[in-house]
Parts: sequence; C-alpha cells; structure tokens
Amino acid sequence: MAPYRLSQVGLSVIAALSVGHSTLSFAQDSTTSTSQDDTTEVVTVIGSQVELGDAYEGGQVATTGRAGMLGNLDTMDTSFSSTNYTQELIENQQAQSVADVLQNDPTVRVSRGFGNFQELYMIRGFNVYSDDMTLNGIYGIVPRQFIAAEMIERVEVSRGASAFLNGASVSDSASAIGGSVNIVPKRAKKDPLTRVTVGTETGGQAYGALDFGRRFGDDQENGIRVNLVGRNGETSVEDQDRELGVISIGFDHSGERFRFSADAGYQDHHIDSPRASVLTTSATAIPSAPDASENFVSDWTYTDEKQLFGVIRGEYDISSDTTVWLATGARKGKEHNVLEYIYATDSDFSNYTTWGPWENVREDEIFSADTGIRHQLETGPIGHTLVLSGSYYTLKSKNATTYAGDLDNPLVTNRNKFSGIAASDTLSLLNDDLLVTLGARFQQMETNTYDYTTGASDSKYNDSAISPYTGIVYKPSDSISLYANYAEALTPGTTVSGTYSNSGKTLDPYVSTQVETGIKYDNIYYGGTFSLFRTNKASQQVVNNTVTQDGEQINQGAELTVYGMPIENVKVLGGVTYTDAELSKTSDGSNEGKTAISVPEIQANLNLEWATPFVEGLTLEQRTVYTGSQYADEANTLKVPSWTRFDLGARYSMKLDQHDVTLRARVENVLDKDYWASAGGYPGSGYLVLGNPRTVVISASYDF
Repeated sequence: MAPYRLSQVGLSVIAALSVGHSTLSFAQDSTTSTSQDDTTEVVTVIGSQVELGDAYEGGQVATTGRAGMLGNLDTMDTSFSSTNYTQELIENQQAQSVADVLQNDPTVRVSRGFGNFQELYMIRGFNVYSDDMTLNGIYGIVPRQFIAAEMIERVEVSRGASAFLNGASVSDSASAIGGSVNIVPKRAKKDPLTRVTVGTETGGQAYGALDFGRRFGDDQENGIRVNLVGRNGETSVEDQDRELGVISIGFDHSGERFRFSADAGYQDHHIDSPRASVLTTSATAIPSAPDASENFVSDWTYTDEKQLFGVIRGEYDISSDTTVWLATGARKGKEHNVLEYIYATDSDFSNYTTWGPWENVREDEIFSADTGIRHQLETGPIGHTLVLSGSYYTLKSKNATTYAGDLDNPLVTNRNKFSGIAASDTLSLLNDDLLVTLGARFQQMETNTYDYTTGASDSKYNDSAISPYTGIVYKPSDSISLYANYAEALTPGTTVSGTYSNSGKTLDPYVSTQVETGIKYDNIYYGGTFSLFRTNKASQQVVNNTVTQDGEQINQGAELTVYGMPIENVKVLGGVTYTDAELSKTSDGSNEGKTAISVPEIQANLNLEWATPFVEGLTLEQRTVYTGSQYADEANTLKVPSWTRFDLGARYSMKLDQHDVTLRARVENVLDKDYWASAGGYPGSGYLVLGNPRTVVISASYDF
C-alpha cells in the first residue's frame, strides 16, 4: 500500500485552502458570514429534474423529493411514502455515511453485503444495494460499498416497488423491491461558505474536512460546492484501522429557462482488520453477542475500494408547458479484499471457527443515462402532465478470486445492458385536489457472464418486461393527503445451474407486486405519514427437480413516520414499522408459513432535539433505536434477540471574531450494549453483524 493516501493529501489541502480562503471569493463579499441554517434556502420548481425544494420546520426533512422519472415533487403530491433527509441533519449528527443517515428511519435497517463490507439497506424487509441507488436520479453511479456523507445534500428514501419510476434493478440480488434511495450532491447556497471541520472519535481516529461554496453571476445563477474529507486511525472496534479520502465538486446553474448541474467525486476507502460478519450455516444456536469492541479477525485482512464517479444533468423549458431533460453519469471503480470467514457453531461465541484467507478483486466501468420530456395541457376541466422518458445503463465488470481467475489480471466476467422507455399521464381534477398517475415502463435486460479463468462465455440473458403503475392522491384539505398505488418491482431472471432438469435455462424476469395506501399530514410545522402495504416477492422454487419462479415471500404491514417541530425549540423525527414477512411458497413446502430471514416484526425510532432556553446556542439531542427479534434461517430455528440502542448528542453554536463556530459531541450506544444488529441481507443467507460499541465522536467547525 502506498505510504500516502488521499486521506493525508486531503488534510493537507484542507489546511492550505483554509489559509488561502480569501482568494476564492468569486466576487462575493469575503466578510459575509454564513448562517447555520442556510441549507433551506432553495427554490422549488415542481417536476424539475434539477431544482430542490425547501425543508420542513426544523430543517431535518425536505418538503420535496425525487419521484423517479416524474422529477422532484412535493411529498404531499406523491402517491407513495417517502422521507427526504437534509444536509443539516447529516451535519448535526456527524454522520459518516449513508448508513448513519438511514439510522434515523423507522422503515430502514442497515446490514452488510454477503462476503464483503458493502453497506446494505433493508427497506420494508427487502434489500437495497448501492448498485441500485441513484445519484441525482442516475442508476449505478454512487460508490459501491460505502458512501461518505460529507458530499451529500440529501438522502431521499422512497418506499415501495419502483420499476416504473426508476427502472429495473440492475443488480442480480433481488434488490430495490421494498424501496429506493436517491443521493443528492451538495449545492452552493445564497451565502458564501468556507467551513473547516476537525474532529476525532473513540479509538483515536482523526478527521478533517473542508466545505467550500459560492454563488456567482449577475443574478447569482451559478454555484460551486467543493468538499474535501480525510479520516485516518483506529476506530472504536479494536485494531480496526480506517483511512478515507474524498473529494467532490459540484456546479449548478439556474437560469430563466435552462437549469444544469454537474457533479464529480473521488473516494478512496481502506479498512485494515475489518470486523467480519458471522456466518450461521453450521450453527446450532445463535451465540450471545461478544464484547462489541472486540475484533475477532486476523490482522492480515483488509478491504480497499477506489471510486471515480460523476453525473451531469440539464433541463430546458421549451415553453411554459414543455420541458426536456438529459442526464448522463459514469463510474470507474476498483476493489480489493483479503477476508476471513467466521462461523458460529453454538451459543458460546468463543467456539467459533474461521476459514480463509479469501481474496477477490473487482473492477467496474459503468455508464448510465436518462432523458425525457414533460408537457402540460388541459382537456376541459382535466389537467394533464405527460412524461415520456428513456433510460440506458451498461456495466462491464472484471472479477477474480482466490479460486477463480488471475488476481493480478482479472478478466471480464459480466457485461450488462439495460434500456427502457416509460410514459405516464398525471391527471389533475377537482382544482388539483385529485391527482391520478397512470404509467408503464418497457424494460429490456441483457446480461452476459464469462468464465473467470478463460473469459469464455458462460451464459447469456436477454429478456424484457412491462411494469405498470397506478397512483392516486386526494387532498381533502391543505394539510391532509390520501394516497394509494399499485406498483411492481423487476429483477433479471436467473440461469439455472446444477443438476436440475432445466439446468442451463434462463428464467423470465422476476416480477414482484405491491399495493399500498396511506394518509399524509403536514401543517407546515410538523407532519407524518401512516401507510399500509403488501408486497409479493417472486422467487425460485424447486418442484420435481425443476427450478421455477413459483416461490413467494409476502411482506405486509403498517408504517408511521413523523417529523418537524411540534412545539417551539423541539424537533422530532422517527416512527414505527410493523412487518409480517411470510415465506408463502417454498421448495417442498417445508418452510411455508415461516418468517423470512432478517425481517424484524417491529422497528421503532425516536429522535428528539431541544434548543435549550437557558444556554443560548446549546442544543441537546437523543435518539432511541429499537429492532425486534429476527431469524437467521428460513426454518426459524435460529432467532436473534431484539435490541435497543440509545444515542446522545449536543452542539453549541457561537460567534468567534464574527465567525460562526459550532462544537459537536455525540455518544452512540451510550449504554455500551453488545448486540447483533442484523441477521443477514443477501437473499436466503443468514449472517450476523455485530453492532458497534459505545463510540464518542467530537468535532469543531469554523466558518471563515
């Protein structure tokens, strides 16, 4: 490994720019101070593919979010449940990654990819991999494994199947069935910003970041935002060392008829002795969780990923009724892991066994694009918003492992191409109080796999499907919105392997169906959503030695999410989710009626912030996270206990020589509880992820 990584370089650049910040004013008054809540100063263009909306009272959740091909819409006008977390929340909680942000969501739990250290998010009990997340609405461009929070303006969570809105899942792991996540890069605000932040956490890891933003032009129509991040040192997990270096640059233009954004970034993330997941394939019982600070892997293990990525998006108003848009993005990534597998054997974790080393390398090249036109018209008393959209995605992936391929020269093992066209009409009736969206997406999916060692073709898959959508919104008052939808999720079919009678056959695309209904409330100061949902996930099943698609898992339940400022100086964020996840059709029927792996029946979050009246500038915060028990096997013989975690935080804002200074301190897992945070994530596989120990994070930000 090179003696200097981007983390050290980034810290050096931060120091240099801090000294020379006055030369980077872009014609702005360098003495202008930056407000701590300038993150809400944005303009809404309904349906825009570029512009963002304001935040609700309290600043933690935004009023608008991306509705796929329909663009950015007010959450009260969308026919599905969503929560859009802001940069203010991200910064105040000292979040390090998207996973830290989604810890606030009662419908989401964080796990880890099978056999690697990819952050994995489970929405409504179904996986969402980073491959199926979008960056400014573009598939596959965000860094794999880990996404640093410092470059993010918003994390937008949309719940429910979204093949029509976003397209089919581009991964092969039954992803994006229960929801989707869109990442919005940071944007320059009205006031100039030059903010330097330094900090540390339990274990001694050092942290430094620079956040620089300016608007310029005759009407401040142009903006630039630059973020540099460096982390280095041991974490709260013993002997687990982490190095992170990130640079991101964002430009945006907001003209009278033309709007444009361009974002690029580079992320270099390395972990030595990353604590492994614990496999349960040979376990007779779930072991008691060991000391949360313990690291039970060998010191020769590591994970390393380098990702270069970027996306541009532009839209032009041909007339007041017609807008066209075009967006493209690309990512080039390299990953290298040397890992050790840990196997639990019984209830005593000290009896675990190990296997390894297992080494793999991966190189990805991805191109993704999205284009479309939106037109508004009226036919008598009915308004129409017509959208026609096209999408394109390609992946070339090189892979090699300890047992297959050349680690020094990996061959191409996957070439995927997804293309689609979608159309919709949103009808507006009763003076816009009733909105009905009808639409469908035609998707062509082509995948090719190749032998790791010879490069010869292994299998080809080329199939298509149509995904319909129906959504209804009725607003009986300005503060209440009733909604319902029918949607589908789409994942590529698989090629049967092994000794089955139809070995070598490629199955049709998997179609999962969803129905949902709910009510939203928003009185400007606070609000929330209550929803009922049922998702039927299609899966494989073996019948008479033949692999079919007749398998089924049904996740149904209820969700309540809340946000805002119900009383002066107090912010609330959280909710509760009930999910009944049943394996309704399984091979030979042995597990029918059982509960699906890694789906807790109850999940609940409550985050409270209090701006104290007795000390000006002091804010106290607490977060409680509860996760019910879950199973690590389909036979439901391995049950992981429920857990509750408490986090506390405080921040103090003040002026120092007319400059804004914010001191932050946060303690996660205050009671230092030892617990298994999740019991899997990869379909059909149960593995245990140990929660982090008590972790203290402190930082100081200074605005020049």
